[in-house]
This record gives sequence, C-alpha cells and structure tokens, in this order.
Amino acid sequence: MLRLQDWIRRASWVDWFLLALRLVVIGVVGSGFVAGLLHPRYAQAEWLSFIAFGLTLGAIYALIALGYTMVYGILRMVNFAHGDVFMAGAYAACFSLLGCNRAGLLASHPLVSIGLALIGSVAAGAGIAVLGERIAYRPFRRSRSLAPLISTLGLSFVLEYSARGMFGAQNKSFPSIPLIDGNVVLMGFSMPRTQIVVVLAAVLTMVVLTLVVMRTRIGTAMRAVAEDQDAAILMGINVDRVIVFTFALGGLLAGIAGLLYGLVYKQVYFFMGFFLGVKGFGAAVLGGIGNIPGAMLGGFALGLVESLGPALFLDGLGVDSPYQLRDGIAYTMLVMVLIFRPRGLLGERLSTVRA
Repeated sequence: MLRLQDWIRRASWVDWFLLALRLVVIGVVGSGFVAGLLHPRYAQAEWLSFIAFGLTLGAIYALIALGYTMVYGILRMVNFAHGDVFMAGAYAACFSLLGCNRAGLLASHPLVSIGLALIGSVAAGAGIAVLGERIAYRPFRRSRSLAPLISTLGLSFVLEYSARGMFGAQNKSFPSIPLIDGNVVLMGFSMPRTQIVVVLAAVLTMVVLTLVVMRTRIGTAMRAVAEDQDAAILMGINVDRVIVFTFALGGLLAGIAGLLYGLVYKQVYFFMGFFLGVKGFGAAVLGGIGNIPGAMLGGFALGLVESLGPALFLDGLGVDSPYQLRDGIAYTMLVMVLIFRPRGLLGERLSTVRA
C-alpha cells in the first residue's frame, strides 16, 4: 500500500498514460480471449496445428534472433543487415537444391542434397557476415555517433538490391523433397514432416551453440569480451578474432534459418530478409537482447503468439480475415515490449551500471 501511495504521488502524466494503455491492451486482449472461449470455432486438432506451426515459426525466429543478440552482446550494436544475411543463406540453399534436382541427386540421395544445401547456406551466411564486419562495421567500431547504425542499414540495402539484380524480383521456388514431404500421425494428430524437421534441427542447433558458448575456449573469450573488452585485451584475448568469430557464428545460424525457412515456405525472394529480420530483432528484444537463452525464448514466444493470436484474440473480437493481421500482432507485440519492458523477459535492467 505504501509503494502504491508513493507511486501515485510521484507519477507524471506519462505514467498515467502508460497505465491506461496497459489496461486498454489487457481489456482488448482479454475480451477477445473470453469471447473466443465462449464461442469456439476450432477443434482440438486445429489448435494443435496452430501450436505446431507456431513452434516452427518460433524456431526460425529464434535462430535469426541469436545472430542479433550475439553481436549486440559483444559490440552493443544492432546489426540491421542480419536479416539480409538470412536471405542470402536462403538463396544459397535454394540454388543448391535446384542444382541437385537437375542432376537427379535430390531424388536418389535426398540426405546428401540437403547436406549440400546446408553447406551452401552456411557458407553464404557466414561469408557475407564476415565480409560485412570487415567492410561496414570495423571502421566504425569505436564511433559513438549514428555511423554504425547507418552503415548497417546501408549494407542491408546493398544486399537486398544486389540479390534483386542477380536473381530477379520474382520468387524462387524450392524443389519438392519427397523424403520430408507428407504428414506424420502422432497420437491421432497429423503434423507435416517438414515442421518436425525444422523444430528438431533448430533445437539441435541451439544446443550446439550453447555448448560452443559455454564449454569452449572461444566461447569463454566471447563472454569475456561481452563483459569488458578492455579487460579482455589485458588478459591477452584477441578481440578482433572474437568479433569476427561472432559475426561468422551469427551468419552460420542465419544460413541455417534460411534453409529451414525455405523448407517450410518453399520459396525465397529478395526482400524477405527485411520482414524476417524485423521479427528476429523483435524476438531478441522480447527475450532480452544480449541474452542468448532470452533470444531462444523470445523466438518461440513470438512464433506462438503470431500463430495462436488470430484464433485466440481476433476471432473473438469478430475481426474479418484475422490471419491477414498475423504480422500486425507480431509488430504490436514488439511495440508493447519496447514500451512496457524494454529489457525483455530475461534481459538485465537498463539502469545497471558496470563497475
């Protein structure tokens, strides 16, 4: 009670406005949720399908978010070109699979073809990320102005329109892979094989990343540089090498995410990196940017909200074509997090001052 009285005494009009905004959001979401429960439109199998698709989306968002959060954790800089690194990995995977399909390798040896596509996507993602670090980021590393941010945006446009110039503005379609096409029935629930592959591959990638960061010498060096670059230099750590490795690792994850995205959506286009990059950044902010477990959590949370939100909230409010507003739910969630909890779910307090 004393804390409430103290807050009322100190609150400005901005605090009252944010409190009213919180109540409005809770009221709208709550009313839609209750109305949806009172007038159900979906069967249990459909809800399970929404959850499965949300986990699939979340796995892709989490892999993209990890690249944002690792670079921010070390450089305290947001790499807005990271979404286009993801796009480059998706194109590399697509052309690799198309080449295997023309050679007949995709039908006879699908696992080998997927492995070659994975190598291509990882090489493209890591290579472009390292090249971008050397050309666009390193010259501005010590700058305290907006130059690094402008540089990342410029690199993003360069990658997007280079892809458009080389590959055209039309969508490129992934070939069909019989090995992972079709559905699997689990306890009476039918789930696409592709979604199972994507979720398992993403979770395995996150486990390997966690082991690299927590159990290896380079991972220890990454955590040391993230904590204090000057102290890391005094301890003999090659900071430049750690930063390059971090960019390469983030690009590798983006390349894997590009392949998995193509397996789910079956097509790529030159502007896809912008939209997926914004959502990946939103997932990183939601979990707590700079926090690796937070990026994973934020990715899965954003994917589930984006998949379940239209059925949970918008259907109950009587919105026509609620699934066309799926992206709006994701961006609204990002704005709400930035307003009410800018440090994210697992992020440290912004007021924390390091000694």
